[in-house]
Amino acid sequence: MAAIDQLLRLMLEKGGSDLHLTVGLPPKARISGALAPIGDTAVDARTMEAMLREICPEKRWADFLDRKDLDLAYEVPGLARFRGNYLYNHWGQAAVFRQIPAKILSFDDLKLPEALKKFCHLDQGLVVVTGPTGSGKSTTLAAMIDYINTNLSRHIITIEDPIEFVHPVKRSVIVHREVGEHTESFGAALKGAMRHDPDILLLGEMREMETIKLALGCASMGMLVFGTLHTNNAAKTVDRIINTFPADEQNQVRVMLAGCLAGVVAQLLCKRIPKGRCAVHEILLSHEALPNTIRSGQIANIKSIIESGGADGMITMDNSLMNRVKDGTIEPKEAYMKAAMKATFAPLLKPGDLDGGH
Repeated sequence: MAAIDQLLRLMLEKGGSDLHLTVGLPPKARISGALAPIGDTAVDARTMEAMLREICPEKRWADFLDRKDLDLAYEVPGLARFRGNYLYNHWGQAAVFRQIPAKILSFDDLKLPEALKKFCHLDQGLVVVTGPTGSGKSTTLAAMIDYINTNLSRHIITIEDPIEFVHPVKRSVIVHREVGEHTESFGAALKGAMRHDPDILLLGEMREMETIKLALGCASMGMLVFGTLHTNNAAKTVDRIINTFPADEQNQVRVMLAGCLAGVVAQLLCKRIPKGRCAVHEILLSHEALPNTIRSGQIANIKSIIESGGADGMITMDNSLMNRVKDGTIEPKEAYMKAAMKATFAPLLKPGDLDGGH
């Protein structure tokens, strides 16, 4: 058993989702959204290096020493899979491990909006799932791929850094590729994927300009492309994609994006009453007004498109938050903290809700 296995097991026993390791501090776990120590002994530099190196292939370890950052997947047989990130900070080497659920949760398990199934039945286009780190983007995407795998016969290629969810064989053929292990980069994998006759491409993250450009190209060529970004609503997602490119390329990118954007799902996690967490979503679906809105650069109008598309399953993040307050899933204070238009939620707050500097 690797030395780190005991800490990962302890974290899960305490109901944690992430293990944080930093030299000079005891191991900590994120439990119900807050960090708490799960041991009394501080980790010293020698122990840290030994723990991290023990579970890392030699080539990947050399990459880590060279680049000072590394993403990898690690599995404790019979327990769980974890997505690990190695890094250097002020005190030396450090790491964060996040549990990847062993069971791929379904639409019903996650109580995802029915509108998201519309994306699964598309033949082509770009679908972007967005939200901050830890908001459950990968879990939602895994549920969408599982729905396709269960109901449709498709050739699906996933390109991730690292591979998170491993899908069993059902109706579709799914090929998992890990950056650094099976391919040099997202860009190289995407270029190769164009020749592999895929119906669907799933990108773990659209990080660089080259990756976004290739994703747009694949979507324009008739593939269905799922990607993720760290933005918190549909309008900011469109802005982020366009503004990734130099000014002299942005008009061309607007035209490409207008032609292939099939939708955006923005996701946030909120504290559920009485415990646990629940997801809330902003959903932008394809609409006849959307291409011209993107081409003309009138991105602020996307909110109006969403508001007018409620019958089709579109919803703004604030309306999604309000629905969760009304059905008693989350507290008004939690919705207020996450909302864009805070004035809408202010009348629902109780006296003292905002004490403490918020």
